[in-house]
Amino acid sequence: MDYKVTVVGAGNVGATTAQRIAEAELADVVMVDVLADLATGKALDMMEAAPVLGFNARISGGGDYAPTAGSDVCVVTSGLARKPGMSRDDLLNKNTEIIREVTSQLVKYSPDTIIIMVTNPLDAMCEVARRVSGFPRQRIFGMAGVLDAARMRWFIADALNVSVEDVDAFVLGGHGDTMVPLPRYATVNGIPLPQLLAADTIEAINTRTRNGGIEIVNYYKQGSAYYAPSAAVFDMVAAILHDKKKILPCAVYLQGEYGLHDLFVGVPAVLGRKGMEKVVELDLSAEEKAALQKSAEAVHELVHALPSF
Repeated sequence: MDYKVTVVGAGNVGATTAQRIAEAELADVVMVDVLADLATGKALDMMEAAPVLGFNARISGGGDYAPTAGSDVCVVTSGLARKPGMSRDDLLNKNTEIIREVTSQLVKYSPDTIIIMVTNPLDAMCEVARRVSGFPRQRIFGMAGVLDAARMRWFIADALNVSVEDVDAFVLGGHGDTMVPLPRYATVNGIPLPQLLAADTIEAINTRTRNGGIEIVNYYKQGSAYYAPSAAVFDMVAAILHDKKKILPCAVYLQGEYGLHDLFVGVPAVLGRKGMEKVVELDLSAEEKAALQKSAEAVHELVHALPSF
């Protein structure tokens, strides 16, 4: 393959991400995990599926970062998974330690890579990786809005009994309970959502979107969502490696856009071969601006609570 992608973490999200990337022949994939044998075994298992499915990308796995050298994109999924009753905030200190070490290793072997953060609490972990890496904002951002918008799109399609291919939606803000679904910008084959669904139904979809992650956690009992998160990461990686210039909602380090400064917040952004190439500023209503500001304040509190380093 022309490209190499590193996936840190061989758990459900990481392994499924690696599988999607390899099966689509986007890139060769290196999986790294503190459980080296787990990463090695999952990589071997996937490669043994290659003759059946007919993909020629190679997947390797282990605990050593040296094979990741020269990666075009690094996806970080490692960290403590959220459990029932646990908020994203509870993960902060433990996952900060993990992301500090992971980022330093990735930068050591792939100083020109693009980092996509998946580990929660996502917005704060993006900040940890930014501080450790010293990367410009174009080369470090988080997978948040793609997943949240995908959930919203499915809820809309299900409510209307229409194809998911016809539904577009945006979700702004932090990747947590204060995220801001934007039904005014949601469309079904170009038709604005408020023309198709009653206000109370739309608000129910908004609420379910905000609680989309914990809904899955509560069903699973152990572990968290991984099919939809891995699909969201795949979409971002494909946009980068294929230089699609695709507009996707991502956790981006804002520098004045939307009136926010020096904070990772979910906004629409253009993804291409250089990474995050442009922030797209939507014209928000006063109510939407207030909701985004509230979400940004929640992110700021998390960042302020980060251990100093």
